[in-house]
Amino acid sequence: MTVTNVASRSDNGCQSRVRLSYRQHVSRLFQLKAEQEPSSSSSTLPKVLVGGGTGFVGGVLCQSLRQKGYSVTVISRSEGASRLTWDELKAQGLPENTKAVVNLAGQNILATFTFWTESFQRLVRDSRIQTSLAIAEAIQKSPKHKRPDVFVQITGVGYYQFGTTEAQDEYTPGVNKDFFARLVADWEAAAKLPSDCDDVRQVYIRSGVVLGRQGGMVQQLFWPFFFGVGGRTGSGDQVFPWIHVKDLVGVIEHCIENPKVKGVLNGVAPEVITNLDFAQAFAGALNRPCFFPTPGFLMKMVFGSERASMILGSMKVVPTRTIETGYVFKYGTIREAAKEFSVVSHSG
Repeated sequence: MTVTNVASRSDNGCQSRVRLSYRQHVSRLFQLKAEQEPSSSSSTLPKVLVGGGTGFVGGVLCQSLRQKGYSVTVISRSEGASRLTWDELKAQGLPENTKAVVNLAGQNILATFTFWTESFQRLVRDSRIQTSLAIAEAIQKSPKHKRPDVFVQITGVGYYQFGTTEAQDEYTPGVNKDFFARLVADWEAAAKLPSDCDDVRQVYIRSGVVLGRQGGMVQQLFWPFFFGVGGRTGSGDQVFPWIHVKDLVGVIEHCIENPKVKGVLNGVAPEVITNLDFAQAFAGALNRPCFFPTPGFLMKMVFGSERASMILGSMKVVPTRTIETGYVFKYGTIREAAKEFSVVSHSG
């Protein structure tokens, strides 16, 4: 299965069933804004390739990089301005003057209107493994003068163990016991560059739940919380690894610009919170009550037991190495983050 086919199946399987909503329209406008190039000539600017650059995190990242003076090219299944298709990447390799490659590509595991079938699990897996392999192969095949300084691969905290009360950081070994742990291990293995590419720094960022007004969990929950019918999910006691989208983008940019950063970093905020803490902070930032819980059995009905464990399971993850490398979080507490993403109109 090709990378293009994986991306195409992802779109056809999950988007064709729903009518374009207002918030999707706003999200698309945000993405188009993010694709605008700086006024200076892009041929002389350091280039960053971004796989998955049209998604929630990718849109914020591309906009931030362009504001900082980078030329950004999105690796996508479709052609367009400032884009490179996956097939073109395979055939042509990396563009000239590529400083960094960032890969965010992957089918949304919690996509609505999907069942946790074997075919959907393959799509989730292939959309991550195949894109990672494609980028690693393009870097390996490039002559040394065309190789980037750094390859940043975004994965997930699913690598770690659910249900433990002990803090898990980048030095904690994985468990490899469930679908998600095996997925992250294979995902990172697919992105791993061979020894003859030791001139390229490699960073893996294991991201927690990304919070931001433009997409993801906050976008899905915003209006229920805005109208005062939001609340905890399940018991609310489950520890909830999270990061504000601007901090995830900040960590990525930190990896691009700091030549000493390599290896695994946890993309999670330093404050350890529960699901109830999140719900109370979100409702509080909106000056709304937090009285209406979502039962755990409903999550299992909607997503299946395995996927629901991502929401109902407890996982305590901390960013030890991320802080050790010198990154300073903009939104280190959930109250700071909620204050930022709880505005009704958000321009990014």
